[in-house]
Amino acid sequence: MLQGIRAATEHWLGKIVLAIIFSLLMFGIGIYGVEDLIRGGGTSAVATVGNTKISSEQVRQAYQNQLERYQVQLKRALSPEQARALGLDRQVMSQLITEAALDQKTRDLGLAVPDSAVLRAIHEEKSFQTAQGQFDPQLFYQTLQRAGLNEQRFVNEQRSVIARIQLAEAVSGGISVPTALRESVHRYTTERRAVSFLFLQPSDAGQIAAPTDEELKSWYEGNKDKFRASEYRTVNFLVVDPETVAQSEPVPDEDARKAYDLNKSRYGSPEKRTIQQIVFPDAASAEAARKEIEEGAKTFDQVAEARGTSGSELTLGTLSRDELFDKTVAEAAFSLPEGGVSPPVKGQFGQVLLRVTKIEPGTVKPFEEVSGEIRKNLALQRAKDKIEDIRDAIEDQRASAKALADIAAERKLNLVAVQAVDGQGKAPDGTRIGTIPDADTTLPAVFRAEIGGDNEPLRTKSGGYIWYDVTKIDGAHDKPFDEVKDAVKAGWMQAETAKRLQAKGRELVEKLDKGASIEDAAKEVGVNPQQTSDLARNQPKDMLTADVVNLIFATPVGKSGSAASGDSRAVFKVTSATMPAFVADSPSDKTVTQNFQSAIADDVLSQYITDVQKNAGVKVDQAALRKVFGGEY
Repeated sequence: MLQGIRAATEHWLGKIVLAIIFSLLMFGIGIYGVEDLIRGGGTSAVATVGNTKISSEQVRQAYQNQLERYQVQLKRALSPEQARALGLDRQVMSQLITEAALDQKTRDLGLAVPDSAVLRAIHEEKSFQTAQGQFDPQLFYQTLQRAGLNEQRFVNEQRSVIARIQLAEAVSGGISVPTALRESVHRYTTERRAVSFLFLQPSDAGQIAAPTDEELKSWYEGNKDKFRASEYRTVNFLVVDPETVAQSEPVPDEDARKAYDLNKSRYGSPEKRTIQQIVFPDAASAEAARKEIEEGAKTFDQVAEARGTSGSELTLGTLSRDELFDKTVAEAAFSLPEGGVSPPVKGQFGQVLLRVTKIEPGTVKPFEEVSGEIRKNLALQRAKDKIEDIRDAIEDQRASAKALADIAAERKLNLVAVQAVDGQGKAPDGTRIGTIPDADTTLPAVFRAEIGGDNEPLRTKSGGYIWYDVTKIDGAHDKPFDEVKDAVKAGWMQAETAKRLQAKGRELVEKLDKGASIEDAAKEVGVNPQQTSDLARNQPKDMLTADVVNLIFATPVGKSGSAASGDSRAVFKVTSATMPAFVADSPSDKTVTQNFQSAIADDVLSQYITDVQKNAGVKVDQAALRKVFGGEY
């Protein structure tokens, strides 16, 4: 019942809220994993749906779960401001309100889930199964204990989830895709067209007289957006990350040597042994076989063959001590000489005899060879431990209205000063500014900030912090006519050329529709006519762009049309359209049916959810919500 949940969760980042809600409904608590169940426990209600209350603890837990998943996806920590900008608070509240509304509806309808259904769902949950796919009661209780849940609470929540699934399936299940829709999709995707065409070039527009200043100013007034200067901001950045702090933290030789002695195995390769194993049903049979090998009555291989073990089944592999799962077997194997056979060993899978056929000695790099790496790692770890203290200290200085430049100078930290940057990270001359730290994250924050604003520091991917101060804002504005006159003239000429080509194209289309051939039209303007076939929607071909191709498909067969294509203009006549016959239940039709069935089910369920919420009534306590999120919902 809960299978497929983890695959579904991989795609939630890019979905709209309703799609997220649908996934949550259909997959229930499994979308969070068994250990991340949203648990009640708070007494204050943040929202009420009908008679169902959503507590602050539920909201807080759900928000934290969602935040952790974003951070795993992005591989970085998120500040509260960044989380709000991503809309996590709204996603969580939409999810919880939807679940509460459906819980209210299932109670109103009197839906009841029997114990047998709950038990079956629990037994089928992969988190509670062994590697062999069997339900493990001990694993079940251990998982609940780690999640801080008791059995009754988990069972009750599971019962609610099953009820939601049943309701959702009743609403959106069994939906069929109309034949007319499937035929339309078939026609849209399989139709192919052939055309005759020609291209009008800018030179075909003829001689264009130079524009007057009045014409240029008039065109400039109508196209000011083309000559608008972007908003630019002057900003200072202060970055404190573990690597920066680590560079100022020398590691004493004594500490480096101590770390080396404690972790020598990391600086080389461990000893490995090729180990063979024969499993016996009891200690007596293992001891008897051992004596036969010792007395020379049988070889180790002969004993293995008699036990039905040979080839790859006999050899565990060439392994280090740590790579052996069974520690008792590891101790015995690594105490044997090469070629030696062990006495019976009581392993986790029964009594075994072991033989070591090859020993690869371990190697350890000398301290001098790895001391640089050790010092760097130690300094980085110590820096990470200090980052939060540094953050608090800088925040205290910020609270006393100290400028970032002064803080940087006092603490001997590098200040990144950017004189002018737009929202795309470019300077006024159009070049990209490469000194902005983590630009994808910091630029949106910079352009939301105000001069003198109290900005929260942003987290870096390495676990550090970025502070920023906006010191100047040059707002977006229209560039004066005199400043952009040359660009205005070029734009006017381009527009006038396009206007003339459009008029010429319209003239040729009229002649083609009255019976003229594409060859006659091409001869008139002095270009070569062309033909192409097998055109598909949205697919460029033979100099025809996707936009031109789509216009060809919007033109009836036997008719003509004209469309801009860069600086040129295409003039065409549709000569034919072909389409294979629609075959119901063909592989392609089944794919269309499957895709649209899901989409229609999503739409139906989304509309039903909206109606359920409207009828139940949703009330949100803004004051209580602000205590959880720190903002309006």
